[in-house]
Amino acid sequence: MNRLTALSFVSLSLYLFAVVAQAAEPSKRDPDTILPVPDSIASNQDEMKPYSEPIEHTEYKIEMVPIPGGTFTMGSPGTEENRNAEDEGPQHEVNISPFWIGKFEITWDQYEAWGDQMDQLRRKMLSLPATPRDALVDGVSKPTEEYTDMSFGMGRGKYPAICMTQHAARTYCEWLTVKTGRYYRLPTEAEWEYACRAGTTTAYSFGDDPTAIGEYAWYYDNSEDQYQEVGQKKPNPWGLHDMHGNVSEWVLDQYSEKFYSQTAKANDPLNIPNELYPRVVRGGGWDEDPESLRSAARKASSEEWKEQDPQLPQSIWYHTDALSVGFRVVRPLVEPSEEEKQTKWSKTAPEQKDPEDE
Repeated sequence: MNRLTALSFVSLSLYLFAVVAQAAEPSKRDPDTILPVPDSIASNQDEMKPYSEPIEHTEYKIEMVPIPGGTFTMGSPGTEENRNAEDEGPQHEVNISPFWIGKFEITWDQYEAWGDQMDQLRRKMLSLPATPRDALVDGVSKPTEEYTDMSFGMGRGKYPAICMTQHAARTYCEWLTVKTGRYYRLPTEAEWEYACRAGTTTAYSFGDDPTAIGEYAWYYDNSEDQYQEVGQKKPNPWGLHDMHGNVSEWVLDQYSEKFYSQTAKANDPLNIPNELYPRVVRGGGWDEDPESLRSAARKASSEEWKEQDPQLPQSIWYHTDALSVGFRVVRPLVEPSEEEKQTKWSKTAPEQKDPEDE
């Protein structure tokens, strides 16, 4: 083992030791604010299990899949067909901590439990007493009423929710956090690609040949000009559905062509947003060609996604022209401290304020 390799091994070992040590720390949350789900409890990576996160007072659940921590090569090689040389390189190694991720994209049923307050309306209709969690959800912002049908007639229910801004997706995660007592957020771009690749190094999680994509993804040629219900296509090797196609998915990061050159050997990198545009979506959507669905493919948000928004000022919650943009949620094994959330995971600028709340 040469000196450079030895140093890299020591560095990674110290990093993984720190992750395990943090995981062993007891939760600081009030037990009364944690919705009991036994399979969601783990003090280290080996104890992580798949679990179903109930959305209390509804029949809906979010299926969560454990993802082991590790190191992977992010970006695409120069030999990959249809590679975008502008923003998919240089390839670089990244260290990722363990986390759970949604098995499916967040559906309209799950999304509207927050946006339409269906959970609280149902609780009151059934005359159920409020829990400590119910008191907390009142403190989380809700989107303003849709000014047009944001599904654009393509279906709700088990179809993926679409047309939300990154701010709306982030706020949903805040709501889910207080709703359950477990910390949820959007994935980072690095976490998303790591989960999408699922240990593979090919253009897609199923290989390099795009002719097989119809077995794994809804895209331009097979989607019948709209998104489809989640989970109908084959999953990737880690059991995640629709990582390729159906809808692109919000991640936490600011989009930058140069960010990859700054994150070699980084631990859980995040390009903290400091501008509203552009930010990153991943995975490609039902209206895109196979090359846009590759594991390394990146897409930047744009002000054009609000082109049809008739409101002045325009909504902080909706993108009228992002009909193939949705999201899925992540829960890290180790919940960060409040200071870490404020300085990294929750940090975003400029501040988004709803005119109705001013």
